[in-house]
Amino acid sequence: MKQTRAFFNRFSIGVTALWLLLFALLPNIGLLVVTVLTRGEQDFVLPQFTLDNYLRLLDPTFLKILWESLWLAFMSTLACLLVGYPFAYRIARASAKMKPWLLLLVIIPFWTNSLIRTYALILILKANGLISTLLVWLGVTEQPVSFMYGDFAVFMGILYTFLPFMVLPLYASIEKLDSRLLDAARDLGASGFQSFWHVTFPLTLPGIIAGSMLVFLPSLGAFYIPEILGGAKSMLIGNFIKNQFMVARDWPLGAAASTILTLLLALLIAVYRMANRKVASRDRMDEVA
Repeated sequence: MKQTRAFFNRFSIGVTALWLLLFALLPNIGLLVVTVLTRGEQDFVLPQFTLDNYLRLLDPTFLKILWESLWLAFMSTLACLLVGYPFAYRIARASAKMKPWLLLLVIIPFWTNSLIRTYALILILKANGLISTLLVWLGVTEQPVSFMYGDFAVFMGILYTFLPFMVLPLYASIEKLDSRLLDAARDLGASGFQSFWHVTFPLTLPGIIAGSMLVFLPSLGAFYIPEILGGAKSMLIGNFIKNQFMVARDWPLGAAASTILTLLLALLIAVYRMANRKVASRDRMDEVA
C-alpha cells in the first residue's frame, strides 16, 4: 500500500512538473530569448542580438500606457474591495439557509464566458442602454447618454468581471472570524467602527490581500475588456502587447513589454508573500502571548 501511494505521489509530481516545463517554463524562456532579437521584415524575428527592444520601452508613450494601466488596476481593485467587503461580510454572517443562495449569486457569473459577459455590458452602457434609459426616465438628462468607449466603461467592465475574485477570499477569511472577539470589544466599550478597525480588519487582512492580488494582477494584463468597452480611446498595457504581436508584427517589442509585465507581476506576488508571512508571524506571536 505504501509503495503504491509513493508511486502515485511521484507520478503526480512528475506529470505536473512535465506540464509546467512544457507549457509554462519553455514558452517563457522562448519569450525571453525573443526580447533580445531583431524584428524582421519577412520573418517575425532575426537572430541578431540587440537590447534596443528594452530601450524602446523607455519611450514616454509606453510609460504613459504603463502608468494608466497600473492606476486603472489599482482603482478597480479598490472599488472591488469597497463593494465586495460588505457583501462578503453579509454572506459570512447569513443564516445557514441563506448562505448557499448568496454564494450562488457570486458563482453564477462563472457559468458564462467572461468575453460574452463583457459584450453583454454593452447593452447596459451604450446610448439607449439600461443606464441611459433610466437617467432619461428620472429626468436627470434629456438626451440619451453613452458610457461606452472610455475609462468609465473599462472600469465598470473590470469591476464586474473580477468582483467575484475579491468576494470569495474575503468570505473565506470573514467566516473564520470568531464573533466572540467582537462581543468582547463591545463589552470593553468599543464602537462599531473601532471594533471593525481594531478587530475585524486585522483578522481579515489575509483575505483582503489575497482578493486584492486576484483582482489587481489579471486586471493589469487584461486586454479584451479595454478593447471591447474602451475602443480606440483606451490603450492599456495588455492591448499594447496584443497589438505588437497581432497587428504590428513586432514580436521582439511585444515580448519585451510582456517580460516587463511578468517581472512586475512577480514583484507584486513577492510583496504578497511577504505580507502573508508578516500576518502569519504576528498571529503566532499573539497566540504565544
